[in-house]
Amino acid sequence: MNRDIEIIFVDDEENVRKALCQTIEIEGYRVNDFASAEHALPHIDPSFPGVIITDYNMPGINGIEFLQRIKAIDADIPVVLLTGHADVSVAVEAMRCGAYDFLEKPFSPEALLESLARALEKRQLALDNRQLRLELTGQSIPGRRILGNHPSIRDLRTTLLRVKDAPADILVFGETGSGKEMVARFLHNHSNRHNKPFVAINCGAIPENMIESELFGHEAGAFTDAKKRKAGKFEYANGGTLFLDEIESMPMALQIKILRVLEERYVERLGSNDGFNIDVRIVAATKEDLKEKAARNEFRLDLYYRLNVIEISIPSLRERLSDIPLLFEHFLLMAVEKFGMEKPPVTARHLQALAQHKWPGNVRELRNVAECFVLLGEQKAFPDNALSVSSRELTLSEQLEKFEEQVVRNALEQHNGRLKEVQEALGIGRKTLYDKMIKFSLDKQEFKNAVN
Repeated sequence: MNRDIEIIFVDDEENVRKALCQTIEIEGYRVNDFASAEHALPHIDPSFPGVIITDYNMPGINGIEFLQRIKAIDADIPVVLLTGHADVSVAVEAMRCGAYDFLEKPFSPEALLESLARALEKRQLALDNRQLRLELTGQSIPGRRILGNHPSIRDLRTTLLRVKDAPADILVFGETGSGKEMVARFLHNHSNRHNKPFVAINCGAIPENMIESELFGHEAGAFTDAKKRKAGKFEYANGGTLFLDEIESMPMALQIKILRVLEERYVERLGSNDGFNIDVRIVAATKEDLKEKAARNEFRLDLYYRLNVIEISIPSLRERLSDIPLLFEHFLLMAVEKFGMEKPPVTARHLQALAQHKWPGNVRELRNVAECFVLLGEQKAFPDNALSVSSRELTLSEQLEKFEEQVVRNALEQHNGRLKEVQEALGIGRKTLYDKMIKFSLDKQEFKNAVN
């Protein structure tokens, strides 16, 4: 059964629903059936990954009205209309309203399945084209790029492009080195604020007695050594984006003042009674669970909720090992240009070593390895005999096969042999996973007691 495909079947006659749902499910499709269009509509949105089959004659919303409402949600969703009345005018109206197909009862199961297969192919093509256009937008317009083809990174790019112009503050969560500032810059550079300043401040790197002045600015004489007026980061970022990295490090006393700025978009410099309005989009980043810190009275819960209008989670590198070859090649090319040196060849031994590493420093650590490889060579970049020396260089297919085996093995280890979780993490079907486990002689039992 393809878990990514869904069929919605709507008919007010229960016997008809049961019979046709059974026919469709035998073909391996997942079916949700409803007795009315009113019940089906809440389950339909622009990301719906399948086809809708509906009867024409139903109480309440009939088939044509249902079709029109579906097309208002997403004009590309294929709708197959069924009717028991030999009425040419109904067929003409259905096609005029955008029905994919029209079947007159009684019809053969083969006719329905053939129409369904063609409609599903059309829907998949529409969704693929839509995703491609969205990704191309993110990859082609000027600004930072987020590289990777793992499903988690595709989802991340899609989410960022959807919220890039939203007038809402964003909280980015990710491990050290996972690319939190890259995400913030991506949002800024691809947004309608891209011509305005992007200002970054690390809340954990500035002494506590200085951070308030850094953020709000100060007037001359506001404190010792305040010789002249200074604009703060909020003021510098006006019209653009302010990135607050390591927000969890912000002193508790300052958090209430930040909360007030976020709520009122109004700033007063230290030593001044007059303030000014600001138009700033805040992107805050953390590597810690702020809600847990709030429970320990180490972070203000109200500030957490104010920042967490939109939450973005960045996957760790070990969760998307299949992206390592692409990222490593990218960082190598950047290092070659940066240092003016030749690009060293990458072999299967290098890729295997990269796949076996746990990457506590995430993408930043991978970039450092690439730069070290360019500057100092293999032995410095891959120390401690991480590379197994083979008697010959492997072919391209052998290199890819070894890397694929390591990715599957790492996923099984990470999820303790739970195959459903492994399928979802790798973005593959059950049969594909079983085939690869047989191919690489992997037994799920050996991973049952693995530690994540």
